[in-house]
Amino acid sequence: MNHYITPDLCDAYPELVQVLEPMFSNFGGRDSFGGEIVTVKCFEDNSRVKEQVELEGHGKVMVVDGGGSLRHALLGDMLAEKAAKNGWEGLVIYGCIRDVDIIAQTDLGVQALASHPRKSDRRGVGEINIPVTFAGVTFRPGEYIYADNNGVIISPSPLQMPE
Repeated sequence: MNHYITPDLCDAYPELVQVLEPMFSNFGGRDSFGGEIVTVKCFEDNSRVKEQVELEGHGKVMVVDGGGSLRHALLGDMLAEKAAKNGWEGLVIYGCIRDVDIIAQTDLGVQALASHPRKSDRRGVGEINIPVTFAGVTFRPGEYIYADNNGVIISPSPLQMPE
């Protein structure tokens, strides 16, 4: 597992990185994570998140545009555990999660707006791997995202930690 320090990446690659507006909290068992962006756009329905965590995710971070909803959780302990087992580096969720005590013990990076105890609906609604925009930036599948307790950044190409 790689360790990323977003301030160092910002200093080393000022022309490449964009910084998300500071609204996310770190809930996962990993303090830092990064990888290739896979996007999910959904609103109060985590059907597509469930489908994606079932897939192999080595080197990838799922970016979930949940519309900023604070009424339902888009990730819980079972999906987080599945993501970790399938090698996902982490998830950045523009929405809520639940089961935060268990997710904090899971080997997975998770950043989200807040926690909420209510599960999401499952109606099979949502889109995968389309550009999504929130927190002042546009996330494109195949680009890269890095997160730690300092914040979240994106880059069009992979970044290496400076020596």
